[in-house]
Amino acid sequence: MIRTHNCGEIRLKDIGKEVVLCGWVHRVRELGGMTFVELRDRFGVTQLAFDMKANASLFAQANELGREYVIKACGVVAERSSKNLKIPTGEIEIIVDNIEILNQSEIPPFTIEDETDGGEELRMKYRYIDIRRNVVRDNLVLRHKMAIETRNYLNKQNFIEVETPVLIKSTPEGARDFLVPSRMNTGEFYALPQSPQTFKQLLMVGGIDKYFQIVKCFRDEDLRADRQPEFTQIDCEMSFVTRDDVFDTFEGLIKHLFKNVKNIENISFEHISYDNAMKLYGTDKPDLRFGMKFAELNDVAQNKGFKVFDKAELVVGICAEGCAEYSRKQLDALTEWVKRPQIGAQGLVYVKCNNDGSFKSSVDKFFSNEQLKSWTEKLNAKPGDLLLILAGETRQTQYALGELRLEMANRLGLRKPDEFKCAWVVDFPLLEYDEETKRYYAMHHPFTSPLIDDIKMLGSNPDKVRANAYDMVINGVEVGGGSIRIHDSNLQNKMFEVLGFTQEEANSQFGFLINAFKYGAPPHGGIAFGFDRLCALFGGTESIRDYIAFPKNNAGRDVMIDSPSGIDDEQLKELGLKRTS
Repeated sequence: MIRTHNCGEIRLKDIGKEVVLCGWVHRVRELGGMTFVELRDRFGVTQLAFDMKANASLFAQANELGREYVIKACGVVAERSSKNLKIPTGEIEIIVDNIEILNQSEIPPFTIEDETDGGEELRMKYRYIDIRRNVVRDNLVLRHKMAIETRNYLNKQNFIEVETPVLIKSTPEGARDFLVPSRMNTGEFYALPQSPQTFKQLLMVGGIDKYFQIVKCFRDEDLRADRQPEFTQIDCEMSFVTRDDVFDTFEGLIKHLFKNVKNIENISFEHISYDNAMKLYGTDKPDLRFGMKFAELNDVAQNKGFKVFDKAELVVGICAEGCAEYSRKQLDALTEWVKRPQIGAQGLVYVKCNNDGSFKSSVDKFFSNEQLKSWTEKLNAKPGDLLLILAGETRQTQYALGELRLEMANRLGLRKPDEFKCAWVVDFPLLEYDEETKRYYAMHHPFTSPLIDDIKMLGSNPDKVRANAYDMVINGVEVGGGSIRIHDSNLQNKMFEVLGFTQEEANSQFGFLINAFKYGAPPHGGIAFGFDRLCALFGGTESIRDYIAFPKNNAGRDVMIDSPSGIDDEQLKELGLKRTS
């Protein structure tokens, strides 16, 4: 090694040692006859000291160093007279007797500081510089620890890590595939996997029994903070298991990660059905760090002459504790917030629960004090609380109130990043009907098994069939999802039939899996975790881009390497493709 130590490990115990350090020049400070250089590597920062009286030429050389120069410094460890106890190396400095410039640097386009002056697009363009910042590096270190601990846990549980193909067959179900043209098979295409779903099921047929993979997946879909065109899953499958076996195993994984990465213990998991999650929180990924549960008010609020409520499919509210003092301006702002297109409510009704036991609402002329009191009883409100009520079509109203619940929690500081509430959401609908195409689609994927009690309704009443599926939700984020799979070829064929596949279509797309089931497929189930989402959750942020070394922007572009990009006509010709105008 060129260096004897890194820039984060030298302490008072090392005083008098001859050391060699390498790194980037973080800052140069000239103070009279002394110059101090902060040398940085990924482990930390060490101060280098240059004395003009002791060595004038070396002192001059130090003052010519620019920011981000890569240098090698040799010298002796000494105790600092002016200590900086904010950093681990702040009690020592290196009295330098020789420096070597390993590489010069242009002035970087933004400062290499935790609070940088570079905007996100600029930092993504120069991501290789951005990675030098502590906050980015620490995120990548966290990701590394998460991957190591995941492998450690699953290995101890006798899982085998198996790589599955990246060039696979395209299927029309689910999100859009990224397609790869084949040069050797003109006019035909591979697809990049949205997940290794069928392959991990085939591994169960092959007797692997417990499989996992930390795997890249690809979806050509619209992007937002928690989505990227390429992302990473912790993909897992197990044979001869029930849903409870899956829960036990992967609750264990999450508890292991919390303990070994964040030093947090006593993590527990609630179980909530999909129907109850929608009824109580308006979402299938509820944030359980705070209350503010929904209460339906149809029976106490309708048929009182207020047309907005009378014609609504659902009247539902939440109780914001201690918010009765909200001003008219604040309430008007909340009303405008819920009326935004992305929320979609038509308006907002409020009721203030005054400390004297009276009520003040936006619908006083339609409802008596006694009637308003019945609403507060439904919502377990007390004096000083504020009721917020929406009405309309059920699903849209549940969604809008769910978003308002989160917004109120944000305003009240109830979504604490250092508090974690975990839950399994279960008993999802197996199918969802699309009015436009007039057909059913699998809510998860076509290989999800119905609950045993509901299989008999698959042909006659598919809307009522529940899936043997489950999502893991932490702090309102869906971090993983899975199901017990169909392992019987007859049931799988019935599922394809309900989804509108002809026998020929099913065989064309999934014949290899159906055939595999004929050769002794075991009962099996599994789960896939969004690894990038888990890292962001553990890191206390919302954007998964912060935990990916070289992410894409919101338009799906890598602005650093300028990708995607065009290709020349000769390459197109080799692939049997033509350029469009």
